[in-house]
Amino acid sequence: MSADEHKKMAAMRAVEMVEPGMRIGLGTGSTAAHFVALLGVRVKAGLSVICVPTSEETRKLAESRGITLSTLEEVPELDITFDGADEIDEELRMIKGGGGALLREKIVAMASDRVVIMVDDSKLVETIGAYKLPVEVVPFGLTATRDMIETLAADCGCEGELELRMTAEGQPFITDNGNYILDCDFGRIDDAEDLDDALKFIPGVVESGLFLDICDVAIIAGDEGVRVIEANRDEVDED
Repeated sequence: MSADEHKKMAAMRAVEMVEPGMRIGLGTGSTAAHFVALLGVRVKAGLSVICVPTSEETRKLAESRGITLSTLEEVPELDITFDGADEIDEELRMIKGGGGALLREKIVAMASDRVVIMVDDSKLVETIGAYKLPVEVVPFGLTATRDMIETLAADCGCEGELELRMTAEGQPFITDNGNYILDCDFGRIDDAEDLDDALKFIPGVVESGLFLDICDVAIIAGDEGVRVIEANRDEVDED
């Protein structure tokens, strides 16, 4: 089976967790898109839920599926968020932001009682960092901010090239919040907590793609089936 089929498998397991009346955060990315499509089928069959999207991309997709949408201004507390990840380890530390929605994804996740992450098994890693870490930064003072990231990251044992994310047209990628993204090629992040603290110290950094102590349940699909890992539990369920 392909990675995309595995993503759909994870989304199928996740959509089973949805109950009538839930307030749901909708993530961004290919796996989240599968979830939105499957949720749309249930909504069409009569399921009543209210959802908050994490990006304009997800908002458009959810609207096309007839899903009732709201905002965190109207619904500031959510029951559950379903999202994907670019990397996740066994301790449920993650790198997110490949789709450029990391800030809104983190805001929505933190407003949720539970966060469920859906991935194909290629995303499960021993140590996060092989995937370039996205860092959302304000355009003002970009060079100074980049230099500070390099310096403080090196103090945390993380070194590598920092690339300004560009569009296919050769222009800087602009997030839904009007910011830039620096993709940091650290290769391996041995102390994600230290790096997270360091990045928060930098004024020009809006948010990083390090998602730590946020995931409650990871649904990981592969050729051998669907694996579920729950935070703060030792047992692992397998099909």
